[in-house]
Parts: sequence; structure tokens; C-alpha cells
Amino acid sequence: MALPHRDASEREAKALAHPLRLRILRLCWQAELTNKQLAERLDRDPGTVLYHVRQLVAAGLLEPAPVRAGDSGALEKPYRAKARSWWLDDPPGTGADAAFAPVEALQEELRAAGPSAVRTFVRFALHLSPEAAAELDQRLMALLDEYTTTDSDRLDQPAHGGIIVLHRLAD
Repeated sequence: MALPHRDASEREAKALAHPLRLRILRLCWQAELTNKQLAERLDRDPGTVLYHVRQLVAAGLLEPAPVRAGDSGALEKPYRAKARSWWLDDPPGTGADAAFAPVEALQEELRAAGPSAVRTFVRFALHLSPEAAAELDQRLMALLDEYTTTDSDRLDQPAHGGIIVLHRLAD
């Protein structure tokens, strides 16, 4: 069964419009992490990271995980992503920053993983009618739906990320 596609709320759209927040979501998808751990992995100030964590929690995209004892015995408050993938269509009030945030987050993730982490790289240009572009979009989404709905069957395998951006070229 495919993941439901729905319109993003204004709060979700705003939360997803920042590359650092997208990276926090990706890291918390892979493991439950504390604010301190996130700040270390992202090489950012813990206060800045906490601000973005709070934005994600308020939007319902990130949630506190159960409190745990850390290596030193102190209690830690980790966070986890509430979903592995989001299919949010037509985010309200999004502009260039929101449109480019996923690309910027991907660039940072690729740099952190290193060039050997790239499995597939495809860049293409096609001439498509509006109907053919819609069909290509639909077929890509169907393929991704197939993999995202069965992801829990492969949790013992390495995690892979990706991004597909179908855009009209500038004239």
C-alpha cells in the first residue's frame, strides 16, 4: 500500500523549508539522537540545533524518544523522526528557499558521506509535453512508493538516500 500523498500544512512546509532541519530529520531517521549528538554530527552550535529541533517537533515531524542513560550515566533526551518519508504535495507559501532546501541538504549529506558514497548519478534533459511530464512524475512516484512501503522489510540493509527533482529548464 502506497504512502498517502497530502497537502503540507503551513507549519510542515515552513519546517521542511530549511536544509539544516532536513538534515536533522535524516539523522533522526537513522538513529535516535540527542541535541548534543546532532550538534556534533552537524558541526553546529547546540543552541542553533535546538531551535531547529523545536521547529520540527512543533510541526509534528520529529518527536522525543524515551529518555535513556548515556555513557556517563546521565539521562539523555533523544529525538526520532516520526516518518521515514513524507509525501507532502503543494506546500503553501513556499518560495525559492523552500524549493532549494532539499538540494542544499543533499549537498551537505553527500559531502559528509564522501564521494565514494554516491551509488548512482543521473543528470538528464528531455523534451516533454505537460502530459508526458505528468506521466513521468507519476511513474517515478509509483516506483518510490513501491520501495518506501516495503522499507521495513529491509531494515537489516544499509540506508540509502536520494532526491529526484524534475524541473523545467530555463529558456
